Amino acid sequence: MTSQRQPADHGTPAIRRARTGDVRGIRALVAPLAERRVLVSKDAVAYFESLQEFRVAELDGRIVGCGALHVMWEDLAEIRTLAVAADQVGTGLGGRLLEELVQDARDIGVQRLFCLTFETGFFTRHGFEAIEGQAVPTDVYAELLRSYDEGVAEFLDLERVKPNTLGNTRMLRTL
Repeated sequence: MTSQRQPADHGTPAIRRARTGDVRGIRALVAPLAERRVLVSKDAVAYFESLQEFRVAELDGRIVGCGALHVMWEDLAEIRTLAVAADQVGTGLGGRLLEELVQDARDIGVQRLFCLTFETGFFTRHGFEAIEGQAVPTDVYAELLRSYDEGVAEFLDLERVKPNTLGNTRMLRTL
């Protein structure tokens, strides 16, 4: 596997694995979306701890997109923190980032992808479907309850995270 699957043309962002030096740019990209409650705000340490899950899109030295693949179980992962800069909306960059994460999921053997989103049209165009109820068997649900990860709690639709997820749609894609 290479660190950059899609080379950049002049004016086209390059997508690559995130590096520690990208955290400041990722946080700057996410901040306005977190203020609008479109994405969850996180401390810098959370980005460093999950950095290996991230891909970023870089253009002229600036982070203009990001997204993460967080493995939740043997066959299940979550697409997290998928964002593009305002000047990149509508360019297809979000779709490119998502497909990189989908390929990462395939590369490691994940068969289903989950997301919690307001952007249902975007994710539907990329093969996701809205789900109701649980997407895992009872025994896996019981194991996932042991996780401290807030994203897993959101996936499980636990009451304690509902104020943070109001209006979001739970979606799933089978690879």
